[in-house]
Amino acid sequence: MSSSIICELRDGVARVTLNRPPLNILDIAMIGELERVLVQVRSQEQSEDVKVLVIGHQGKAFSAGVAIEDHTPDKVPEMLERFHGVFHLLHSLTVPSLALVDGMALGGGCELAVFCDMVIASDRATFGQPEIKVGVFPPVAAVLFPHLIGRNRALELLLTGKIVGAVEAKAIGLINQVFPADGFRENAEEFIGKLTSLSGPVLKLTKRAVD
Repeated sequence: MSSSIICELRDGVARVTLNRPPLNILDIAMIGELERVLVQVRSQEQSEDVKVLVIGHQGKAFSAGVAIEDHTPDKVPEMLERFHGVFHLLHSLTVPSLALVDGMALGGGCELAVFCDMVIASDRATFGQPEIKVGVFPPVAAVLFPHLIGRNRALELLLTGKIVGAVEAKAIGLINQVFPADGFRENAEEFIGKLTSLSGPVLKLTKRAVD
């Protein structure tokens, strides 16, 4: 059975890949794997070998969100504890983090992507928090979005469940860069290379200063 999270370290980059195609639905088991991988990255980040964390994906979606079947009363406490644990781990990292999105990033998948320090997307990527349409709200996005895009824009997205394309997401400040889908990987690797060509300790200090 293949792992739903792939992690490898090469060329100064800790590469974490969501590997449950096509939609990379985040069930409890997959979230647990992601937690364990981020703990591993945190244990290695003091090494000069790690300059940046990159979270990418296999399949046509970065992630379409958290599994519906894990929202039942018997499962939701564990799901929330693990899911929020992922964000506590991301927040605790000293290395900059970068999400590569070449498809849908919705619900919990959108929260995971935009919680990273930077987001690089293809022009076919989409972002949104549609939870309001099923009678709930996204706690992580409710905290994060106002800091990224301002209170009013955050409320517009969260209260309507609107899904935006990558170009609009960049225009409002939700993501950093948009590249054409044709050649997206090459452009993303060039961007990553700009980071790994720099001093690892200074990258960490700069992130700490900003935070």
